[in-house]
Amino acid sequence: MLTPTSLFLSAFGLALVLSTSACVTSDQVPLEEYTLARAAYEAAKDADALRYAPSLWYTAEENYREAQRAFKERRYQKADRLFELAREAAEKAENAARIARHQAGDS
Repeated sequence: MLTPTSLFLSAFGLALVLSTSACVTSDQVPLEEYTLARAAYEAAKDADALRYAPSLWYTAEENYREAQRAFKERRYQKADRLFELAREAAEKAENAARIARHQAGDS
């Protein structure tokens, strides 16, 4: 049988768990963003973006490395934003490199 005290403690415990889980979900570990950024980074590297689109490549590389640092420091919101920027820059670098390689006849 539940006493008023045990009922209160159960309710308090549930409230504590829910409030803690709410904090966790608002700052989730950006694993998907990390994976997508890494894939885009590797694709840009494979397309020789350093040679054909150096400005975009350096932007992607800088954002990717900063995101990795933030991720290791568990600053997940910052890492999430930087992984997104790195992915976008890497995708642009890959596309620009492929176009430049094609135009140069290096396909």
